[in-house]
Amino acid sequence: MAERTVPTRSQGEIPKSREDTRSQQRYIAPPVDIYETPAALVVLADLPGVSKEDLDVRVDKNLLTIHGTVSHGVHGDLAYREYELINYFRQFELTNNVDQSRISAELRHGVLTLSLPKAEEAKPKRIEVRVS
Repeated sequence: MAERTVPTRSQGEIPKSREDTRSQQRYIAPPVDIYETPAALVVLADLPGVSKEDLDVRVDKNLLTIHGTVSHGVHGDLAYREYELINYFRQFELTNNVDQSRISAELRHGVLTLSLPKAEEAKPKRIEVRVS
């Protein structure tokens, strides 16, 4: 599994078309930990402030995409703000060693846990040695 970077327009760059002048959504890459077990790869992504309804996890053409929209926990009119909540976005390129049909996701206390099961041909197999 390799991370795929997403190109962004750098500050000061002149837009190529009128469409590029619209304000672009800002995002940060959530920090992740990736563990390998005999049966799967496990990805833990920190997504504080993201609810299940505002989380989009998808796989398309071997590309795993995590996109989370942060929502404010307090309802009402904003009186003062010292920091801005920024949305999350990160992509990983998957190999054929991952069984994409069995990927599962769980969001708990701001931590997304993705289980990427290994394909049967990618799992380690013990070869029995016979003595003759």
